Amino acid sequence: ILGQTKGTASFGKRRNKTHTLCIRCGRRSFHLQKSRCASCGFPAARLRKYNWSEKAKRRRTTGTGRMRYLQSVCVRFKYSFREGTMAAPRKKNRASA
Repeated sequence: ILGQTKGTASFGKRRNKTHTLCIRCGRRSFHLQKSRCASCGFPAARLRKYNWSEKAKRRRTTGTGRMRYLQSVCVRFKYSFREGTMAAPRKKNRASA
């Protein structure tokens, strides 16, 4: 087994973790010695993205998350996004039965 050190025989010797969980993206891509996430680029301020991986950009772009704000957008659109107005007071004398 001389000179053969890259393949199957050497995989049994691997026992140290190079990557751990990233606190920004949650993937096990944070390189411990480099202190850099291979997936999102943390601790860089901007998120890591490249044009050569169009599919990866699609996975994490706007519209793939929960988008809580969109639940109210269609209702606010109906009234032209008006803000700061008060609702008209309701009449108390209603015809009962």
